[in-house]
Amino acid sequence: MKTLVDTGNALSMGLAAIRSEFQIASDFPPELLQAAQEAARRAPTRHADRTGVPFVTLDPASSTDLDQAFWIEASGGDLLLHYAIADVGWFVDDGGALDMEAWRRGETLYLPDGKASLYPPILSERAASLLPDGLRPAIVLTVRIDGGGNVRLEGAERAIIRSRAKLAYDSVRPSDLPREFDELARRIQTAETRRGAARVDPPEQEVATLPGGGFELAFRPRLQSEAHNASLSLAANLAVADALQSHGTGLFRVMAEPDAKAVQRLRLSAQALGVSWPAQMPLKDFEKSLTPGDPRQAALMMAIRRAGPGASYAPYRTGAVPWHAAIAATYAHATAPLRRLADRYVLRAILEISHGRAVPQIVRDAFETLPGEMARADALSGKIERAVVDLAETLWLKGREGEIFDAVVTDIDERGAKVQLCDQPVVARLPRPGLTPGDFLKIRLTGIDEVRRTLSFDI
Repeated sequence: MKTLVDTGNALSMGLAAIRSEFQIASDFPPELLQAAQEAARRAPTRHADRTGVPFVTLDPASSTDLDQAFWIEASGGDLLLHYAIADVGWFVDDGGALDMEAWRRGETLYLPDGKASLYPPILSERAASLLPDGLRPAIVLTVRIDGGGNVRLEGAERAIIRSRAKLAYDSVRPSDLPREFDELARRIQTAETRRGAARVDPPEQEVATLPGGGFELAFRPRLQSEAHNASLSLAANLAVADALQSHGTGLFRVMAEPDAKAVQRLRLSAQALGVSWPAQMPLKDFEKSLTPGDPRQAALMMAIRRAGPGASYAPYRTGAVPWHAAIAATYAHATAPLRRLADRYVLRAILEISHGRAVPQIVRDAFETLPGEMARADALSGKIERAVVDLAETLWLKGREGEIFDAVVTDIDERGAKVQLCDQPVVARLPRPGLTPGDFLKIRLTGIDEVRRTLSFDI
């Protein structure tokens, strides 16, 4: 981790500028807050009592918008995952003010100084959030996982639950969790390997504010507790996707594999970085062999993530198999309705299917419209995330103009070379022709533009 004290309050001012530039709503208008307060008082009346199940949540320590709570039990040789998802649909009426605003926002946007929530905080961080301070309405998915990691949705119901504990990735102990937690993750990972999935998580470049006016700029690897927790969500989303597909409806997360030209560029990158990639080894197998703790391999992992066309949403189509190449399966998003608009509709569909009822027309219509809306929201989120990192990088290197840094070329595109500084958590551009991914360079910082959030380097 790298830490810098922001004595001049430049980060806060820069974040304010980003909020203004991208028109990020900092709050909700009074009429929406009033609607949310009224919705929060809505008493659950169609929910079974599942308060006897000892659900827990596992998230970043600072999170208060908790979408999922879980419990796991053995069932013969199988495991049963009881996965409680925030019942946002109970509070949000079709066509109402909260619904219309959620369609405008699309998803929650995260910045170091706070988030722009999809729903007002009285819902997203209180009444609908699965916090351990009282009863909460939820949609409980029951997923069966066999010894080989195959999943099947056994049911979905509206229920009242009570979370027993708010656990955090960086402090959770094995004794805090169901004893089958690690075994469930192992089974899901075994199934991924068997399918040939290439779901690898490289370290992510992130900015975090610190008490006392500092911030951290770092590449943060995923903790094991976080990776295992993601396996629970993956199991539920795979089971939901299979159920939707078999009933001829749904909204799916899809992604194509990198094309042959992209794979060839990646092979050149691996060669230049000194990372061995056997000629006959497919990309998905090679990617799983990489280690995020090695800087060269981590750079290659990020290049692989960028090489594909990216994930998107697609509605069900007769005769088509929605496919997510990185997961090597049919996949849906259902487990984060507090943060993603689309999940609320997927959960509504799976509730109806599980009770033998037809999916409402308003949900089927939403499946046709949501791909475009979610693409817009995803694109905005990506731009904001990059702008925040760019801002932190300019502050990080402020005053070091003229210094020479070791760097490696990680990618080439129409705007030139993308380089990773070897000793700093900084990614920059070098508009010089003739460079190849994997080239090691010494580059000079020639300028910093804090307003445009850009760094200028030259060889």
